Amino acid sequence: MTSRPPSPPFGKGYFSVPFERFVRDDTFDQLTSAFTLLDTVETYFDSHVDLLQRKLQKHSDRLKMKAEETFKIKDLKIKDLKIKDISGDLLAENLEREIKSFKLKLSTRMASLNASWQSAKVVRTREKVSFFFGVMSLLISALMFGIAPQWVHVVYTVQGLYLLPLRYYTYKKRAWHYFLFDLCYYVTILNFVYFWIFPSNAALFVACYALSHGSLASAVITWRNSLVFHDQDKVTSLFIHIYAPFSFTVIRHFYPNAEERFPALAAVPELNPWKALALSGGIYAIWQLLYWKFLLVDRRAKIESGQRTTSFSFLLNDKRGAIGRILSSIPPQFREASFMGGQFVYAILTEIPAVFLLYRSSLWSAIFLLVIFAVSVWNGGGFYIEVFGRKFERELEALRKEIAEAAARSSATSGASTPGSISRGASMSDLTEIMRDPSSSSSSSGSSPDITPAGLPDAKKDQ
Repeated sequence: MTSRPPSPPFGKGYFSVPFERFVRDDTFDQLTSAFTLLDTVETYFDSHVDLLQRKLQKHSDRLKMKAEETFKIKDLKIKDLKIKDISGDLLAENLEREIKSFKLKLSTRMASLNASWQSAKVVRTREKVSFFFGVMSLLISALMFGIAPQWVHVVYTVQGLYLLPLRYYTYKKRAWHYFLFDLCYYVTILNFVYFWIFPSNAALFVACYALSHGSLASAVITWRNSLVFHDQDKVTSLFIHIYAPFSFTVIRHFYPNAEERFPALAAVPELNPWKALALSGGIYAIWQLLYWKFLLVDRRAKIESGQRTTSFSFLLNDKRGAIGRILSSIPPQFREASFMGGQFVYAILTEIPAVFLLYRSSLWSAIFLLVIFAVSVWNGGGFYIEVFGRKFERELEALRKEIAEAAARSSATSGASTPGSISRGASMSDLTEIMRDPSSSSSSSGSSPDITPAGLPDAKKDQ
């Protein structure tokens, strides 16, 4: 400000009388101007001082808030450390209790697994009956062969009257009953017809003998039939394929005075191989024509739609097998004819040992049966050991992974909450020991589990 603002036009009488002289006095005017300048300076500095004071107050408040937050965090840390110091034993005790609970859970799981493996063959009545029936059938067959061979064909018939209707019921319920049109069932029924209706028919005897030692016996090797006592399907399949050659071997070589019970043997003291192949080929051709008419023609729609399954459709869809790969490489319009022709050739080839060697020699017949039976036993052993051993190994590996994940989670949680407190309670080495040897935590449950499977679908269909 270089000059004071103009004074208002004060006239006489505006002020009271005592102050009128100041209006007229020039000295008073100068003093008034000085006071006005001081007031302006004071107002300027007062405003800036007030602004500075507010800034200082704001900065002070901010510093105070930071200090309070800092002291609050320190207080929390101090309190947390005090809590850890006070409750360290309690946390270690809780961790030990959690590890014990985990070990108990693991022990229960392993005990349950052991119990399931140990009781798999007796958990269901059907499997117990199948196991009992299979073992007793093997024992009775051996006793009949050594003590009373004339009863072998009777035992064969009785077992067939039990197993075949059961197979029909089971396959019908699963929509597998088109498998019952296969050659093995056809030959089994022909065998019963020969035993009890036409025992003097030499042609039927030759055909049944050749087919039983040919297609049926070789199916144990081709279709990997297994001696698995607890599995009803596998017991039935093995019975169908091995009991027929066993019965005819007994009738031909070990049945005392067989000509009296089966007069057809008297008419065939020596087997003409070519005639036998022709007779068995004729019987086979009749079956093949019936099979083609009733299944591949009359019921083609159901088979192609997938509602029903036959041996042909099963093998065609089995891309892993050699037969399935060969059939897939053939044009579709020739597959059925090729399959039927291949089956016929296979049937003739498998009958050659029977008509040229086995019919004449009881020793080679016995060796032949032993080989077939040994293959079924070997397949059964592979089924028990390999299939269920792998299944048990997969379950055990899954359990180990579960244990490892649980141990990692437990270690991470305990490490974040109470570092170093594990050493005061139970050690993580307990978990490592459990993972290395899970059976140690369930040693009270008994010995190591038996590998005993549950039933699986059978057949040739049951490779």
